[in-house]
Amino acid sequence: MADALADLCRHRLIAVDLEADSMFHFKEKICLIQIATETSSYIIDPLSIPDLSTLSEIFSNPDMVKILHGADYDIRSLHRDYGITIANLFDTEMASRFLGNAETGLNTVLQKRFGVFLEKKYQKKDWSQRPLPAAMIEYAAKDTQYLIPLYGAHLKELTDKGRLEWVLEECRDLTLVRSSSANERPLFLKVKGAGRLDPRSLAVLETLLEFRRTLAEAKDRPLFKVMGTAALIKIAIAQPATLEQLIETRVLSEKQINMYGPAMVKRIRDALDLPADALPRYPRFRTRRISNEESARLKRLRQWREQKAKNLEIDSGVLINNAALSAIAEADPKTSENLNALPMLKNWQKKALGPDILSVLAHSENR
Repeated sequence: MADALADLCRHRLIAVDLEADSMFHFKEKICLIQIATETSSYIIDPLSIPDLSTLSEIFSNPDMVKILHGADYDIRSLHRDYGITIANLFDTEMASRFLGNAETGLNTVLQKRFGVFLEKKYQKKDWSQRPLPAAMIEYAAKDTQYLIPLYGAHLKELTDKGRLEWVLEECRDLTLVRSSSANERPLFLKVKGAGRLDPRSLAVLETLLEFRRTLAEAKDRPLFKVMGTAALIKIAIAQPATLEQLIETRVLSEKQINMYGPAMVKRIRDALDLPADALPRYPRFRTRRISNEESARLKRLRQWREQKAKNLEIDSGVLINNAALSAIAEADPKTSENLNALPMLKNWQKKALGPDILSVLAHSENR
């Protein structure tokens, strides 16, 4: 490891990728770190080298470019597991989007750019197994093999299009993302569709989610491999108070009924016995009423965005998202100082799009 670090520190560009075990364990962890330079490729085994704090010297070095593809998950994982932060990031997936590519998966980008095809059959394998088969190690190494050439190609094209600063600012902001705490409650806030449930069903759902979490942690298995979330929602809606009623829902297998049925029924009954004032409520946010004038401004801004994005051959959501447009329509800035004060706008957006935005708003006012 010391020899690898000494070599890596001699390079200005390094390509990075991770493999984790979220498909196989309750608490996911990084199982492999791949780092490539222009001349070497390193595979680091965190399960054999538990103290990787020495990597911070590389990842936090502002003079070394860290090249990743779709870096969000990797940034969160490195900080979660080792407290590692990244400086001077270049995300080739981000760059692909700002170059107008509709499909930005690494395999698609490499096929289009270099005619290279990456085998993905090991993508969902258990990377925590030891020893790792040689074929999996070779697969892991290839994910970083082409990132430095891809970086060079993206750098030139972004510079030619005048969008390099756009991507670099987005990458700087991306380095600040962090994993959410696993202890956040209530659990139903992370469940799609929970907002449509009534309070009693929410209470049932929450107790079932807690039950599943306890089982998953004890078994060291991911949540979805214990019970599916869709099944728990159906049970929460049905509110079965007996084992027979639970069976009648037909959402659990016979094996699951035998293993978990009685315990689930007890928890469901406890939720059904809760007094009305103790029931959970899904948080609701009152929709702000929009004036006709603001609605007209927003419409004009959206029309402008679609045309601007078409001219630049870039996705309109990449150029500027709906939340930012709505905030601009609400604030109705009259000057560049007013516009620059809006916190949801990136600096590159203020500089590249600001004059257009102010012109659109002024035109709307004069109509």
